[in-house]
Amino acid sequence: MKLLAGALAAGAVVESVFVEAGARSQPAVDAVVRGALDRGARVFDLAPGVLERVADTVTPQPVLAVVAMPQATLDQVSGAAFVVVCVDVRDPGNAGAIVRVADAAGADAVVCCDGTVDAFNPKTVRASAGSVLHLPVVWAGDAASTLDALGTAGLTRVAAVASGGVPYTELEPSVRLALVLGNEAGGVPHQALDHVDTRVTIPMAGGVESLNVSTAAAVLCFDVARRRSNLHTMERTP
Repeated sequence: MKLLAGALAAGAVVESVFVEAGARSQPAVDAVVRGALDRGARVFDLAPGVLERVADTVTPQPVLAVVAMPQATLDQVSGAAFVVVCVDVRDPGNAGAIVRVADAAGADAVVCCDGTVDAFNPKTVRASAGSVLHLPVVWAGDAASTLDALGTAGLTRVAAVASGGVPYTELEPSVRLALVLGNEAGGVPHQALDHVDTRVTIPMAGGVESLNVSTAAAVLCFDVARRRSNLHTMERTP
């Protein structure tokens, strides 16, 4: 229901809503269904047991919806100041969490390259908490050509690597940045690393070799947000 409410708030096109038998007696369900009706969506009240058979979760919530996928292109984000690039991020939970983190940290877009899970996979959408519906998510294809295009557009391309990179705390602030995140097990592929400007590492204590990619995204994205905020503050200082 939160996803549907978020889709409506984001102005997404909600085509159809399917409601569990008797669920409209719940005020929260009724409110979001009425909101969808007001936006022109078709609403279907299902017979008992139907929703459980068509949902992809074991214990589904009382509302399902069909929502048009937002369309974004690489050309549309070429003027962005901060983008997150996913290369071969295969787990839908991780991909959704990265989109959510990017949204929360003020990124302008997420760019998905070959090997990355569909950003509109139901699990990805849920993990993003709806961020895929209002933050531009671009399917860009080949990583090398995509990174070259972002570089040509003036973004500094920074790849997150488990070791051997510049500590992220020492990274020089950049007005325009593309943060590149890689596969859960193998990291950013070597062929993609040939198309970045620098590599960055999160120093870790103990015996930990690496972080989950969505956790690393959170650390790095919010550090970028902090640096951008400080940079803008310095620019405003006489």
